[in-house]
Amino acid sequence: MTTTPTTTRRNLLTDIPGISVGHAADARLASGVTCILFDEAVIAACDVRGGGPGTRETDLLDTGRTVEKVDAIALAGGSAFGLDACAGVQAYLREQDRGFAVRDVRVPIVPGAILFDLLNGGDKTWDRFPPYRELGYAAAAAAKPGDFALGSVGAGLGATTVNLKGGLGSASAVTEDGLTVAALAAVNAAGSATVGDGPCFWAGPFEQNGEFGGQGFPGKMPGDALLTNTKGMHRTSTTLVVVATDAALGRTHAKRLATMAQDGLARALYPVHTPLDGDIVFAVATGQRIIGDPVMGLTRLGAVAAHVVARAIARGVHEATALPFSGALPSWRDRYA
Repeated sequence: MTTTPTTTRRNLLTDIPGISVGHAADARLASGVTCILFDEAVIAACDVRGGGPGTRETDLLDTGRTVEKVDAIALAGGSAFGLDACAGVQAYLREQDRGFAVRDVRVPIVPGAILFDLLNGGDKTWDRFPPYRELGYAAAAAAKPGDFALGSVGAGLGATTVNLKGGLGSASAVTEDGLTVAALAAVNAAGSATVGDGPCFWAGPFEQNGEFGGQGFPGKMPGDALLTNTKGMHRTSTTLVVVATDAALGRTHAKRLATMAQDGLARALYPVHTPLDGDIVFAVATGQRIIGDPVMGLTRLGAVAAHVVARAIARGVHEATALPFSGALPSWRDRYA
């Protein structure tokens, strides 16, 4: 069970103290980068379920690795070209003298993941080097606590689903133990966030305060709702998620949080975790609050995290705006608002 959102929370990832978010994008390119920046290095883990992931530094997040904390996470469009965004974020952090200390050298630790948006109508004819390193630097420099934009921004600018424009969403909640958990999602799914051809979101049962249109869930399941409708091979996909909590977790428990949070993708997208997706959940713990019971406390935290991920995904689609290209997919608001 979650508490009702209050006016003191923004329903964003930045409801976790010590986290900043920044976007950078290129409208001509129709792609961009989102940087999640931490005031201090944090425990992190990840769980990959999609069949076509594109990642950097995720091996470092396995248990038993020497470096346990990360300084930032970069999410980008651009398919494998977008992995350069991590280098841009790393360059920014190096200027701030951030990173893992090795004698008198500091190495910023920046895991990242990418989504495929190369066929969305934008102009991808860059010169020798793709622009994602510079976009990553700009996103890191723009990162700030508090409010940040949702929808067709940052890593969500070029994102799509099978039937509607995708985008970047966020949501947060407080568990019955008083722990805050929040999520950010860049939604570029092979499948759909909505039920059949109607306005209702698969995540409708978890919605709070009309945050993605207040449509609820269909009283009767539409006949086309369970058809396996995907983009197919011509527009590959991926949904990228960062889940954060103020709880004090070790690497093993952070990994369990990421695993449980993956259920949120299954509640918000259909189909999900396909061979065409690179779906990944990063989980980070800032360590400001003691979790209490290490088993049941983590169970409750993970259960709420899955709800929050589902809500963030639906918000990303709900807040998106269509790309200004011929044949571009409509946004949810274009079709249903």
